Amino acid sequence: MKNQKHILVIRLSAMGDVAMTAVVIKAFVAQNPDTKITMLSRAFLKPIFEDIPNVNFYAADTKGKHKGILGIYKLYKELKTLNIDAVADLHNVMRSKLLNFFFEKTPSATLDKGRAEKKALVAIENKVFKQLKNTHERYADVFRELGYTIDLSKLTFAPAKTLNQNLVKIIGNTENKLIGIAPFAQHKSKWYPLDLMEKIIETLSENQNTKILLFGGGEEEVSQLNIIASKSKNTVCIAGKIRLKEELLLISNLDCMLSMDSGNGHFSALYGVPTITLWGGTHPYAGFRPFHQPKENSFTPNLKKYPHIPYSVYGNKMLEGYEDAMRTIEPKSVSNRVLEIIN
Repeated sequence: MKNQKHILVIRLSAMGDVAMTAVVIKAFVAQNPDTKITMLSRAFLKPIFEDIPNVNFYAADTKGKHKGILGIYKLYKELKTLNIDAVADLHNVMRSKLLNFFFEKTPSATLDKGRAEKKALVAIENKVFKQLKNTHERYADVFRELGYTIDLSKLTFAPAKTLNQNLVKIIGNTENKLIGIAPFAQHKSKWYPLDLMEKIIETLSENQNTKILLFGGGEEEVSQLNIIASKSKNTVCIAGKIRLKEELLLISNLDCMLSMDSGNGHFSALYGVPTITLWGGTHPYAGFRPFHQPKENSFTPNLKKYPHIPYSVYGNKMLEGYEDAMRTIEPKSVSNRVLEIIN
């Protein structure tokens, strides 16, 4: 397209954050069709962006050729040949700041993470417990600062693509309601107790019209999920059987996703799938609720019993005495909400 503007978008890590970025980019390209985007992120996350028009993906090898200051400069020299008109830094970390510095003559805008208000939200003393700006809107603000209009409320979702033969072979009958369950997260403060999760799965699997699909990654998780699947009817462990591209295709076909405060919840929301999230040491108020999901889809522990929640923005620490906080989330309440959605 003649005179088409070209934006470099930087978000280098964290699957969930990259998935949230993708939602915003979907809305942006739909509302700004005369602008193209080069998405800079880790190579294995490329499938997240493959179906978004006007978006090219560029892999940053931050552990190899793009490592360190010299590596980032090399990355800048590579990207410079793409004729970038503006830089949208949706990460705001040392690497992205350095890259932005090298693009010093190019208009740029950087994510405001709201660090001070997040610090107040997770404070043990003098906690300021209030809803903060959603991260999707923080990302959208970066594009607005560059002079673009973007309205996330106008984002529409395309119908899911048909499952391929490999996925049909793995999951079996696809006429049932498909419920995805991702019981794990990067940090254990966000894990719902497995014995309670098994109760949810058991309840849902009793319904003959449902198929439960278990998502996860890593040998330990795969092993645990296989054991859970073997004990429940209509339940299949997906973990370890497919790569990200097929996983996203499968997730886009779900009728409901149940996850922790983790990347899987953001993957499903990326496709407009009703998404239920269970929260532990973190809380939706920090701004990481999956896109366009109602409050009743977020389950948090009993805050009267555990008043210091949230004590972490990202869940990367555990507060002493709060190890069992998620046990106050009743399995029946969660399974009832799933059934309400799929029925």
